[in-house]
Amino acid sequence: MAIKKKITAAALRDLTLEEKRINDTEVSGFHAIKFESGKTVYYLYFRLDGKQVNFKIGLASDLTPSQARDLARAKLGEVAKGKNVQEDKKQARDEAKRRKFLNFGTYLDKKYRPFLETRNPKTVDKTIGHLKSRFEHFLNKDLDKISAWDVEKWKSERIKLGRAPATINYSINTLKGALSRAVEWGLIESHNLTKVKTLKHDNTRIRYLSEVEEDKLLEAIYNRSELIRDKRKSANAHREARGMKLHPCLSGVRFVDYIEPIVLTAMHTGLRRGELLSLTWDDIFFPNQYLVVKGSEAKSKKTRTIPLNATVLEALREWRQQNPFCHYVFVSGEDKPLTDIKKPWLRLVEQAGLDNFNFHDLRHHFASKLVMAGVDLNTVRELLGHSDLKMTLRYAHLAPEHKAAAVNLIG
Repeated sequence: MAIKKKITAAALRDLTLEEKRINDTEVSGFHAIKFESGKTVYYLYFRLDGKQVNFKIGLASDLTPSQARDLARAKLGEVAKGKNVQEDKKQARDEAKRRKFLNFGTYLDKKYRPFLETRNPKTVDKTIGHLKSRFEHFLNKDLDKISAWDVEKWKSERIKLGRAPATINYSINTLKGALSRAVEWGLIESHNLTKVKTLKHDNTRIRYLSEVEEDKLLEAIYNRSELIRDKRKSANAHREARGMKLHPCLSGVRFVDYIEPIVLTAMHTGLRRGELLSLTWDDIFFPNQYLVVKGSEAKSKKTRTIPLNATVLEALREWRQQNPFCHYVFVSGEDKPLTDIKKPWLRLVEQAGLDNFNFHDLRHHFASKLVMAGVDLNTVRELLGHSDLKMTLRYAHLAPEHKAAAVNLIG
C-alpha cells in the first residue's frame, strides 16, 4: 500500500515491496515505486489535455531524491507551459534508436543484413562482405556523412588501379541500394549518391578460347592434378614412416578435387557461376543425359534444361562416384556448396598462360562454339537462359558464313 511522506534516501531504504510506493509531500505527483527486481524508480504523475500521464524520471540508483525532485519540478513547469514532455521523451528515445543504427558498419550488421536475409538469403553474405571490403573506410562513418564526393574519390582510385568499369559500377550500385533502404526506414532523410554517375562500358565483351588456348587450359588442369597427386604421395610416405594416419590416396581416382569437373561442366553447359555452385545431384538426370537449372537459381527465374554431351556426362558420372553421399555437385570437404573458386581459378589461368580470361568467359566459350558450329541463335539463347534475343545477338558475328549465305540469296 502506498505511503505519503517526503522522499528521502532513508525513506527509500525503508520502503518495502508491500508498501511499494511513496508519494512525495513536497511536489505533487512526484513518487517512487519499488519493484520486485529490487529497483526503485522515480515517476511524475500529472494530467495533460485531460489524460493521465505517468512520466518516468529515472532510477533511484542514478539520481538522489533531491535531484529527482528538481527534475519533477522542472517537468511540471514545462507541462504548465503546455509542453508535451511525454512526446518529447518519445522523440528523444526514437532519435537515440535512430542514432544507434546510423553508423555504417552497425547498420550493415544490425539492419541491412536482417533485411537481406528475408529477401536474398543465399547472397546476403556476398553482399554484406562486398560492401565491407570495398568501402571499409566508410565503416566508422555515419550514413548521412557518406557523400557523393567520397564515392567519386573512391571511384577515381579504383579506376587508377585498373578495375573494370562493370565491377566499379556494381560496387557503387550496391552501396546506393543500401543507403536507399536507410532512407526508406527513416534513418536518414536522403543521400546524394544519385549524383555519382556509372561508368560507361561495353558489356558485349566476348572472350572465348581458341583451340590452342583450350588445349593449354586442359593441359594446365592435367599438370595441376599430377602435382597434387605427387604431393599427396610424398605426404603419405612421410606420414607412413612416422606411423601417422594416411590421407586418402589419389592415384586411383580421376579427379583430385572439384576444379577439373567444375571447369569441364562450365565449358560444356554454359552455366553461370552461381548456377554451378548451387547445382545438386538431384538436378542431373544421367539416364536422360541432361541437367536442370531451377528457376530459383537462374538469373531469369525460369527453369531450363541443358543437354549433356559425352565429355561432361562422363566427367560428372566419375565425379559422382567419388562423392556418393554428397547433396551438392561441387563441394570441398564437407557437404556444403562451394562459395568461391577464385584463387585456384586464377592460378590455373596463370599456369595456362591465358590472357584476360575470366571464369565467366567459359560461358562465352560455350556459346561461341555453338554459334561457330552453326547452331541458331534462338537455341543458344534458350541454352544460356537469356530472357530475350538481344543478349544472344552479341555472338551473331561469329557465324559469318550464315550472313554470307543470306546475302547470296539475292545475288
